[in-house]
Amino acid sequence: MPHSITTLVKKDLLLEIRQQYSFYGILLYIAATVFVLFLVIDEPEGPVWNGLFWVIQLFICINAVAKSFMQESRGRMLYFYTLSSPVHFVLAKLLFNSVLMLLMSFISLLLFWALLGNPVQKTVPFIGLVLLGGWSLSMVFTFLAAIAAKAQQNAAIMAILGFPIIVPQLMLLMKITNAAFNPAITFLWNDIALLASLDVLVAILAVILFPFLWKD
Repeated sequence: MPHSITTLVKKDLLLEIRQQYSFYGILLYIAATVFVLFLVIDEPEGPVWNGLFWVIQLFICINAVAKSFMQESRGRMLYFYTLSSPVHFVLAKLLFNSVLMLLMSFISLLLFWALLGNPVQKTVPFIGLVLLGGWSLSMVFTFLAAIAAKAQQNAAIMAILGFPIIVPQLMLLMKITNAAFNPAITFLWNDIALLASLDVLVAILAVILFPFLWKD
């Protein structure tokens, strides 16, 4: 891995450590949301459990990942422009946000199991799919955040661009993971391959398109 990418990842990690209110705020959001669900529905059935889990993952990703480019001021971006290439910069963002979202996905999964029960019949494959889904969401929202950060109405741009992309992805994730709640249903490997291919495509698009945004 190029040295500039590791340096940029360390920079984001140091910022996250110094701004601990952001990290703990997301943890509070996860815990409070799952606890409220526990008070309302106790132990939901498998399909309901699955749907609630992925909807919460969506909001976790928005809070954890979408801010990555928003927090970079124009002066700081100009400074990075002199130190790093745009490809290395966006790859560092993708890598850091992926790791952050994997951590958040695993924590939320543990809280779901602790408070809402564990209707999952195929635990190990489901954990793998949760990590893959968290990675997928982080890739998409990092890419959207890179585009939105260059727009005047950045929040509106993210909502407009994100809706037609993220809804099919969530539906695909719920379709794939439903097999983990029913022993009679097998996993659809074609759908899993499609999801992984979409993630790779997002990364390629980010590498190709971000240099044009970088020059703006």
